Amino acid sequence: MDSSNDDALDIIITNVVATFRTRCHLNLRTIALEGTNVIYKPEVGKVLMKLRKPKITASIWSSGKIICTGATSEDEAKLGARRLARVLQKLGFKVRFSAFKVVNVLAVCSMPFAIRLIDFTKKNRPIASYEPELHPAVTYRIKHLKATIQVFSTGSITVTGTMGSFDFREAIRAMPLR
Repeated sequence: MDSSNDDALDIIITNVVATFRTRCHLNLRTIALEGTNVIYKPEVGKVLMKLRKPKITASIWSSGKIICTGATSEDEAKLGARRLARVLQKLGFKVRFSAFKVVNVLAVCSMPFAIRLIDFTKKNRPIASYEPELHPAVTYRIKHLKATIQVFSTGSITVTGTMGSFDFREAIRAMPLR
């Protein structure tokens, strides 16, 4: 890819997944009965709680582990996690916010040209795989960046697994598209 076109790429972060711990046991039944915007799933052993601002969905387990999804930035994910901890404190739990970690980031980008998937896969065989019967995209893995890229024939690219927005540009630059 030409480095002069890098600035023209519009990379949009669509989802940030983060985890944290409360360092206390959580009674899911109490959260389901007294909390707002909750869905209790006793067969799975968790509660889903949604916050409106920032717009995140949290999976809460009785062990105190919480997974937050739906944020569009790492700062928004941390703010949502802290707000969620505050909500649980107001429900009477002795929550201490700890071990916050961003575990996955999903970003999308659209190239201004179409991509021939079969040719692309043949040129990049060891790290690119294409199974059109299973999925309409080529899976391209970059080990040193810990990124997985889905390349579609329309030119759409989905990048997952990197931990910062700088890595997205680097991951897309590392792909030999033309």
